[in-house]
Parts: sequence; C-alpha cells; structure tokens
Amino acid sequence: MKSIILAGGAGTRLWPLSREYYPKQFIQLDGRSLFQRSCERAAKLSGQDDIFIVTNEIHQYLARNQMEELGYTLAEDHLLAEPEGRNTLPAIAWAMQRVRTISPSATATVFPSDHLLGDIALDQIRGAEPLADQYLVTFGVRPTSPHTGYGYIKRGTSLPPGSLVEEFKEKPDEEAAREYLEKGYLWNSGIFLLSTGRFFEELKRYRPNLFAAFDGTGIPDYKSLESISIDYGLLEKSKRVAVVPLETAWSDLGTFRALYDAENHDPDGNVGPAEYIVSKNNFVQAPGKHVGLIGVHDLVVVDTADALLICDNRHTEQVKELVRRYNRKNDPITKFHRQVYRPWGSYTVLEVSNFFKIKRVTVRPGRKLSLQLHHHRSEHWVVVSGTAEVELNEETRLLRQGESTFVRTGMKHRLKNPGVIPLEVIEVQLGEYLEEDDIVRFEDDFGREEIRI
Repeated sequence: MKSIILAGGAGTRLWPLSREYYPKQFIQLDGRSLFQRSCERAAKLSGQDDIFIVTNEIHQYLARNQMEELGYTLAEDHLLAEPEGRNTLPAIAWAMQRVRTISPSATATVFPSDHLLGDIALDQIRGAEPLADQYLVTFGVRPTSPHTGYGYIKRGTSLPPGSLVEEFKEKPDEEAAREYLEKGYLWNSGIFLLSTGRFFEELKRYRPNLFAAFDGTGIPDYKSLESISIDYGLLEKSKRVAVVPLETAWSDLGTFRALYDAENHDPDGNVGPAEYIVSKNNFVQAPGKHVGLIGVHDLVVVDTADALLICDNRHTEQVKELVRRYNRKNDPITKFHRQVYRPWGSYTVLEVSNFFKIKRVTVRPGRKLSLQLHHHRSEHWVVVSGTAEVELNEETRLLRQGESTFVRTGMKHRLKNPGVIPLEVIEVQLGEYLEEDDIVRFEDDFGREEIRI
C-alpha cells in the first residue's frame, strides 16, 4: 500500500500563525507540525519509501526540510510540486498517476496534512483494502457533537467493513447537524483509500478531461486543468463509493475555534500560557511573550513577531476576510513571517529601515545559495556560527566565526555551508532598494528562476 499526503494550502484561516508561504500544516506548535505527524502516520502504514507528497511549488522545499527533520528521505519522483493549486481532484489524480507508473496495480491511502488526527488503528485502513478494488473508499469519523463546520456522510447498504455511501451532505445548519448526529451520519474526514484501477475507471467515466490529462506518464499542463474537489468532481457522482468508520479523534483545524476545542483547557476553559484573572474560555498563542488577561472571555489572542490578532472566539471564521483585506492592499503580511524558509535554509528579518535591512541567515549543512548579484544593494556578511564558504567574483575563501566580508553592488556572490552544523550569518543590506526581487541568478542547485522560492 502507498500513502499520498496532500500538503497544499493558502495559509489564510489561521493567520497570523499561518501565511501563504507557511500554511498551517507546517506550523510547529509543539515541536512537530501536522505535516510531520502525517508523514509519521504514513510511514507506519506504508513505509518511508512509499510516501508521495503533493504540494505547491513554493512549499516543496519546506516539505522536504521537515521530512529531513524526521530522518526521512523522499525520492525525487515522490514529491509533486503543483505550479498552482487546482483543488484536491487534480492533486490526487497526479499522485495516483505517479503511483500507477511505479506500481500499476497498487492501492493508496490519501491523507490531508492539515487535519488533527488522534491515534488511528492502521489495521482499520488495511482492513478496507479489499473494498478499494471495486469501490472508491472514503473514511468517516463518528461525530462527537452537532458540528456545523464539517460535511457529513449518510450510510446506505452494509458493505463490511463499511457501507455504501447513500449521500454526501454539505455543511449543515445547527438543526440539520443535530438530526445527522441522531441518525448516525459520519463526518467526512477527507481520508480516502483508492486503487489505481478503480480510481481511473471512475475518473474516465465522470471526469473524462481530467482522465485524458493523467492517462499517460508525463506531467500535464497543470494550469489548464479544472479546479475541482474530489468530493464534487467524483465522489458525489460515482455509484461505487463506500464509507468505512474510522475510530479516532479528528478535527480539520479550520479555525482558531477548532484549534481551541482540540487543546487542553484549564478549569476556567482557557488555553495557552498566560496569567488569567476573572477570565474564561480564552485562547492565547504568544511565544516568548508574557501575557495577562483580566476580566475578558471568549477571546483569541495570537501574537507573532510582526502581527497581532485579537478576535471573539465566536467569529474566527472572519479571519479569512481579514486576510482578504490585507491582500487587497498588497500587504506582504499575509505571505511571509519574519522568518522566511528557502531550499537552502531560512532568513529572519531583524530590522528594516529605508536604506538598510538586517537579516539573520541560516544555511543548512551542505547547502548553498544561488550564484547571484544585486543591482541596487551591497551586503556585509558576519559569520556568528559555523563556517562559511564565500564566492566573490569567482574567488573562493572560508570565513569562520567572527570573520566578515563585503559584497559590493553588482558583484557575483554565493554563500555555502561546507560544515556539518548550521551556518549562521548576520547580513546587513545597504541601498535605496532592498526588495527580494533585486536578484539575478546565474547558477542554482534548486532550479529556481523566480524569487517565489
């Protein structure tokens, strides 16, 4: 059995923790991200060598880096980087095409990477494998409350170890949700078990254009594909869909309210490290800050290095609207954190003025930046930890802790970490234009042509 992990996302619903370039599945709230938990789950089910990742091209190196933190190595052809998101059906079809190329008669479990899952009895998934030869298998979770933020599945004829799907239900109002709970409907978990044969047969029948795009072994013209979910595009149309109950705690963590509900609460219903006085049912996430709440209830307080969110816990769905407003202003606050991840490591913006910018640059062992130049700025580099291999106009030398160099405007330059520990460099940029698009690349280990990644 193979495992497919869907790791797309726009980073809008948990802003400011999540950003476009750092969506929620990569946030490491307790030392491990949801994406890393998904990888560990998939490795237990399939083994590390049979994991396939589908993500956006701007997140591909973040995904690889987080897998490396787990000690996992992902084969080059097991990571599929979408040039732009086209929803779940094209993403799954591309992954299933890759699975079929490697193992023509395989089955694959599809996991979302941004959901919170409790311990899953993997035997439940393996036990449903015979169904996947004849049916598209989806897994449902038994509801614990009449939740209005999830889709529901109505079960039909028994089909051990599950049932035929009689109907998919959209997110209901509270009255309908109570009815679904009483009648034994399941939450739609977004986890699937698919065989290559049945999946492509159903895709050909109900989405012939997508089938044609993925019928071969090559990479399709991705931007021309229709954007559609597997639920709308396939599952709600096919007559051969089965649902198997999955015994686990589950949340899609789509809002801060969902994150609050999933965490441990103090006796007054508060979540997060803070001092609470006459305060109840609050959620606080403010790493490195001393936070005190007095006489307030039902608040979400999320503080990051460059943004602060305070909202009523009953209105956390409106965070998406807040992000849209910033986007209309072309404000980069929705795209990046102060710490920005790159394929070679990361940089953190420490201070910005009109004519200078100070960064802390971290280069992973064995990695190097592109050979590049800038038209509008010069740079001072000071090594604070590790050893740097510096290339300036085709001359190479080593810099050790406390040593520095100067990169003039228009000079070709490159920074490499030849060591076995992370390289830390303080970079001071000077110039009248200090944006990230002032870069000309000549060589790059990661095939980047744009500053997007």
